[in-house]
Amino acid sequence: MLKIITTGGTIDKVYFDAKSEFEVGESLIAEVLKEALVGFKFEVLQLMRKDSLEVTHQDRLLIREVVAMATETHILVTHGTDTMAETAQLLMDIPNKTIVFTGALNPARFRSTDAVFNIGFAAAAVQTLPHGVYLAMNGQVFPADKVRKNREMNRFEAVDGGQ
Repeated sequence: MLKIITTGGTIDKVYFDAKSEFEVGESLIAEVLKEALVGFKFEVLQLMRKDSLEVTHQDRLLIREVVAMATETHILVTHGTDTMAETAQLLMDIPNKTIVFTGALNPARFRSTDAVFNIGFAAAAVQTLPHGVYLAMNGQVFPADKVRKNREMNRFEAVDGGQ
């Protein structure tokens, strides 16, 4: 059983007007996986609906607690990209679990989005990687402590020999 924990971020954003007013909506990850006809069982826990710039240290501790207490050993976390690495790093000392974070640079509700690819890629990664904490973005897997978001290029990249 794959445990999926959603925390919000662009992947779940809903835009209302041309001024880019938005709110984080209901997660579409279960719908994406069902439409893909995945051959594994999964359970989704929507933990919070926050833009990652609004995620506090207390929120990160809650994410950490929920992941640590989960009986599942394979956990996928959706998270906003701006602070995803920071949250992932806080979970690095959780033993005996494979934890993969993913998100999107464009909402899953958009016709042109990286969300569907990232979800599928992260689902495969979490089932095949050894125990540890990773980010799966832009078609690459990064150890949580060896990655950063390059805002100018709008993508993730390895740091300190991370890839």
